[in-house]
Amino acid sequence: MIEKPLEWNYDELVLGLDEAGRGPMAGPVVIAGVCFPKGYHHELMDDSKKLSEKKREALFDVIRKDALWYKIVFVDEATIDKKNIYRACQDAMSEIAKESPCQRILTDAMPLVNVDKPFEAIVKGDQKSIAIAAASILANVSRDHYMKKLDELYPQYGFAKHKGYPTKAHMEALDRYGVLDCHRKSYGPVMERLQETLF
Repeated sequence: MIEKPLEWNYDELVLGLDEAGRGPMAGPVVIAGVCFPKGYHHELMDDSKKLSEKKREALFDVIRKDALWYKIVFVDEATIDKKNIYRACQDAMSEIAKESPCQRILTDAMPLVNVDKPFEAIVKGDQKSIAIAAASILANVSRDHYMKKLDELYPQYGFAKHKGYPTKAHMEALDRYGVLDCHRKSYGPVMERLQETLF
């Protein structure tokens, strides 16, 4: 639980931004932004990585109901390959920040670009800001739902379990069944296998 959310220090409405899925070699990266009413608190809200899947799912509905404003953006694999994962996340966060009705922006350690609003890139922001924590939950749950649907399309790859991360099981599936459109072609393990098929 976040005892005293960082945004309580400000008079303005605050937008929290976070992402899920920078590390996987398959699937989109998901960016979310959340704006709560001033003084909002919830005893269960915390960094999504500290919460069980069941708690994240329950809070997913709470956040969408309690937020003054929120947005969830999926950045596809082709965009990640074109821009690189860092810039893809940065651009999506910046667009959400510009679109939001909030006067101040807090991110989880990501500096924004071309945003004419005060912002702070906070290390471990999802442990200090309730809005960033909520954004991390929206992004995480949304991405998990997407990867489960991907698992239904390609059950032999195990996406529901590893969520696209480069686990041993995912590597073995990649070797056995090949590269899919949902794989990030610029990521080392995927790129290596694509190059092998050329020779």
